[in-house]
Amino acid sequence: MIYKVILIKIDHRSVEAAKVQSILTEYGCNIKVRLGLHEVSKEVCANDGLIVLEVEGDKRKLNKIVSLLNKVEYVQAQLLEM
Repeated sequence: MIYKVILIKIDHRSVEAAKVQSILTEYGCNIKVRLGLHEVSKEVCANDGLIVLEVEGDKRKLNKIVSLLNKVEYVQAQLLEM
């Protein structure tokens, strides 16, 4: 079995979250699992974060998602297959 995962690093969540969410909504049928991580404590709520997606679909479509995400300022995305 091949797992397809997209990692998304966002450096200004408060600024770019809506743009990223819009892209993820557009390709929601390709997303099997979504996990969002960011540092949270009583003292701080970090403005950067990581989103891990397990995805399904042909490689061309998945690369399109990554390409759209990488066009958003402060966002880095990468497709991994294991």
